Amino acid sequence: MDLKSLTKAEEQIMQIIWKLREAIVKDILAEFEGSKPAYTTIATVLTVLEKKGFVSHRKIGNSKLFTPAISKAEYTKFQVTSLLGNYFGGSFPKLASFFAKENDMDISDLEKVLKEAEKEMMKDQEKN
Repeated sequence: MDLKSLTKAEEQIMQIIWKLREAIVKDILAEFEGSKPAYTTIATVLTVLEKKGFVSHRKIGNSKLFTPAISKAEYTKFQVTSLLGNYFGGSFPKLASFFAKENDMDISDLEKVLKEAEKEMMKDQEKN
């Protein structure tokens, strides 16, 4: 599947669906804090997400139960790969250098980040 970047609204709803694993529009609406979008706005965004291949649904009575068709990990990989290619010429060292400079990190901070990333990779490999 050819993934595309999500709009801010689409990504906000996807984050909720990934968190809940399955949801009807009312479930999604309940996850918003403060100013809530209209029920119809969420329904419209879900229709767009379904057309883009990010969610699927099954009918339960008069409601649609939405589930993610793309995992959060798949989308994260797509976004990071796009970021790396579009802004850093595909170079991870350039990306790491940029974030180190932007966050005023020294070499020991960067080593800690890399060690943590290595631990996460090991956990992921153990799961598979």
